[in-house]
Amino acid sequence: MWDGAFYRVRREGYEICFVPDAGVPLDKIDDVDMWVLFDSGARWSGTIYTLDVVRRAMERGRQTGECLDGRYFYVWDGLIVRDPGIDGMVEVVDDLVRSGDYTTVFRDLGPEAPDE
Repeated sequence: MWDGAFYRVRREGYEICFVPDAGVPLDKIDDVDMWVLFDSGARWSGTIYTLDVVRRAMERGRQTGECLDGRYFYVWDGLIVRDPGIDGMVEVVDDLVRSGDYTTVFRDLGPEAPDE
């Protein structure tokens, strides 16, 4: 469901909150910041990229000389998925939550502070 600039997907015990680019259809999103917000107050953040986004970034690096001429790509709290689209990304995040692997993929933001 849309909530201003955020697209939220409610699950039992948590919510996934995406910040998609304005005007891009949800099934075409290929690079998006997101948070997993647990009912317990725990918060985890990440950025989800498709393989095509990574390929384009590496090719840009080849042209600019960045990242050893595009020979590597890295992000601290990044997740690479095969296909674009929020629906598929939700399935992946659901699997990471179910398995507990979200704790090694995403960044722990700690609980929300009272003034946030």
